[in-house]
Amino acid sequence: MTDAVAHQPPGPERASPSAGRALTWSVANTLAGRLGTVAIGIVLARILGPEEFGTFAVAFVALVAILSFNELGVSLAIVRWRDDPAAIAPTVATISVLSSAVLTAAVWFAAPAFTTAMGDPGATGVVRALGFCVLINGLVATPAALLQRTFRQDQRLVADQVNVWVGAFVSVGLALLGGGAMALALGRLAGAGTSALLFWHYSPLPLRFGVERRYVRPLLRFGLPLAGASVIVFLVGFVDQLAVGRVLGPVQLGFYVLAVNLASWPVTVLSQPLRSVAPAMFARLQDDPARMHRDFQAVLRPLCVVALPMCVVLAVTAPDVVSLVYGAQWAPAAEPLRWLAVAAAARIFFELAYDYLVVLGRSRQILMLQVVWVIVLAPTVVLAVREWGIAGAGAALVGVAAVVSLPLYVRELGRAGIAGRGMAVAAGPGLLGALVVGLAAAAIDWLVGPALVVLVLSGLCLLGVTAGLLWLNRSALRVFRTAPPAAAQAGTAGAVAGATS
Repeated sequence: MTDAVAHQPPGPERASPSAGRALTWSVANTLAGRLGTVAIGIVLARILGPEEFGTFAVAFVALVAILSFNELGVSLAIVRWRDDPAAIAPTVATISVLSSAVLTAAVWFAAPAFTTAMGDPGATGVVRALGFCVLINGLVATPAALLQRTFRQDQRLVADQVNVWVGAFVSVGLALLGGGAMALALGRLAGAGTSALLFWHYSPLPLRFGVERRYVRPLLRFGLPLAGASVIVFLVGFVDQLAVGRVLGPVQLGFYVLAVNLASWPVTVLSQPLRSVAPAMFARLQDDPARMHRDFQAVLRPLCVVALPMCVVLAVTAPDVVSLVYGAQWAPAAEPLRWLAVAAAARIFFELAYDYLVVLGRSRQILMLQVVWVIVLAPTVVLAVREWGIAGAGAALVGVAAVVSLPLYVRELGRAGIAGRGMAVAAGPGLLGALVVGLAAAAIDWLVGPALVVLVLSGLCLLGVTAGLLWLNRSALRVFRTAPPAAAQAGTAGAVAGATS
């Protein structure tokens, strides 16, 4: 890297907020967005019913598959870049948009074959409509990464909420007019397009295109393994839905996707805001490995305190949640929800470990870990779906996570310098809280009849135990207040190239 680039002033990063403030904004954003999508989701589920909901689920699986490797993973390099990101932003933007355009075209032409294979050829139009979200995603990849790097989750909140509510109103309006599954697709497209305008407005740097050849190879060397790993992550996260749709059809897929959506509440509320902060927070400690290790365990402790009890209560009260929120017609979603809630707890840990290992530049190791995971999971979930239906899909996720994925992640973190014993100690309070609230919720469910009363009492128990454990472990929360401020750090272009070491 030339001296001119290496010594450029950090510009937009100087006044960036702290990690703690960014996390607060991110949690607020996620809670507001989740409450909105839950409310709208309830309305849409009752309007559309399982069949139309299943048709949209087929299309949504296709969208997530493409987004998993969209922009070839290069945007994360902006978060990890040691110097002024203005040097690489135009190259990242160009790679992102070009790859997104190619993938959007691929979605259009491949849609008929995909929907036929999933047993719902009528979903072709919905898949094609959602495909344009891929192009929008590529156009906002660089601005979104810049906001993440500078901890501007307050601005991200505005853009994301516009996405949620514009999409929600469009979807509900079209659904009431008889738009069916296409109403959901057009609503999502409208929300994404509107929020893209805000991402461009808030971006610390203007959206510019161009190619600096010296950056292309290191960026692709960094991003391609992550893109490959993201494809595997998609398969890990969606092979169950692919199996349910292929084996059981769109109606059963509709039930299963509803259970997946409910189980994702803890992941969305906890893991998503943390992932918007943690990579940048860890990246600024790359020159202090010992502190990185300590901070990982410090983050893990409160995360487990909140996540594990929440997931256990959701698993125990699954039938009450489904019947009260969505109505009797969605009752088949309750059994898979029990298993999926447990799987969600594992997923929250895996995502934190994934982000930490990415910052350490262990993208190839992540890829191999994910490959082993999906090789075991794919046949297991297919066999389970054929034998036990949609509940079997959830059970397969839990079994493979416990037997294969958890040991692999613990081993890889150990090689990175984090001892398994330290992680067990950090997770201890959360495991204890999960045991207490799980037993309490089971007793309440057995003794009390009405679903509303069960959920209220179980929720109060959850809040009490979680608040108490957070207070007892409040020292761990200091990690978000003591994260180093955003600033340019000495380094070279090897910061990206070294990500694959």
